[in-house]
Amino acid sequence: MTAPDSLPLHALAEDNLAAASPDLLRAMVKTFADALMSAEADALCNAEYGQVSDERVNHRNGYRPREWDTRAGTVELAIPKLRSGSYFPHWLLERRRRAEQALISVVATAYLLGVSTRRDEKLAESLGVTQLSKSQVSAMAQHLDEQVSAFRNRPLDQGPYAFVWVDALTQKVREGGRIINVHALIAVGVNADGHREILGLDVATAEDGAGWLAFLRSLIARGLSGVQLVISDAHMGLVNSIGATLPGAGWQRCRTHYARALPSQVPKSAQPWVATLLRTVFEQPDADAVQAQMRHVLDALEAKFPKAASHLDAAQGDVLAFTAFPRESWRQIWSNNPQERLNKVIRCRTDVVGIFPDRAALIRLVGAVPAEQNDEWTEARRYMGLDLLAKARLHPIESETDDTVLPTEPTA
Repeated sequence: MTAPDSLPLHALAEDNLAAASPDLLRAMVKTFADALMSAEADALCNAEYGQVSDERVNHRNGYRPREWDTRAGTVELAIPKLRSGSYFPHWLLERRRRAEQALISVVATAYLLGVSTRRDEKLAESLGVTQLSKSQVSAMAQHLDEQVSAFRNRPLDQGPYAFVWVDALTQKVREGGRIINVHALIAVGVNADGHREILGLDVATAEDGAGWLAFLRSLIARGLSGVQLVISDAHMGLVNSIGATLPGAGWQRCRTHYARALPSQVPKSAQPWVATLLRTVFEQPDADAVQAQMRHVLDALEAKFPKAASHLDAAQGDVLAFTAFPRESWRQIWSNNPQERLNKVIRCRTDVVGIFPDRAALIRLVGAVPAEQNDEWTEARRYMGLDLLAKARLHPIESETDDTVLPTEPTA
């Protein structure tokens, strides 16, 4: 892992500013700024706040508020006042953007790497602050971690969550003197207002039934309710855990993942034909037409590739679970693609680190993107309309018949 003092702080800040929640980042900037000002005031007093010392040369005398506009929003600073003389943070006297970039660099780096006394001392030195004590750094670290964990453990009180997408990202972590693979489990849902919401994030040693079971149970304990459909890949431990924790919900096997699995059942020369054949199922206008086309596809496969036909026949109920819901929602619920895009952004951040020093550091960084994305989704237009969600909860199916011509079979 790159050493903290060799990281390009400015570049890291720019990169991570897009990966941290504006509300969370603003609170962290305030925490760090207040701690730095307190350290400088203590240095001027020659003693820490409240400390009895014969070497003290001055005393605190309250605070004066000051607003500081940053890219993370307006930060309400509390600048310490002194009984004798005055204090003002010298780094705020620089050009606004320069000072703001420096401080956000410090916060982003601490957020990325985790906080420790030595690291924060080095980071604070980039602002010209060299008087941070161990107790100040420790308090700062605790405060930052509390802000990070607040997002992950908040109540899920915006339900019912009709649709939920779940997935896992494999990451490398140092643990017990060796490097191991762990799995970041992530859940996204559509809340009662039609907005997508990051429901949870956790790290499991293995992507097995126990890990998924604990994760889903934690979501339910925090308030996850009203789930109609869960969309995911076909990891057996996950599928079994969904059935055990959400017995009233359906399961949609991601069509994108399955579209990669089915062609592997046939010779390479026939794979494009099989992939095209499967796509015709999802091009139908209604549920009855989808079912009819699936029968056509099974017949076509049975004639040439019985193994592939058997594979599809066993999976069709899960691959077509989306047909129980309104046609207008199909593109949003028949695959895990929306979460795959989120995963791609997360991987861009985790690739910067490569190997995490511990699980806490992994959660800090992987949690940054969902926190920011969650804020964006809250302010964006609805992912699903309220009328569509109302219909989805009733599972209506309006049927028409339709026959679609199959793609030309490959020549022998």
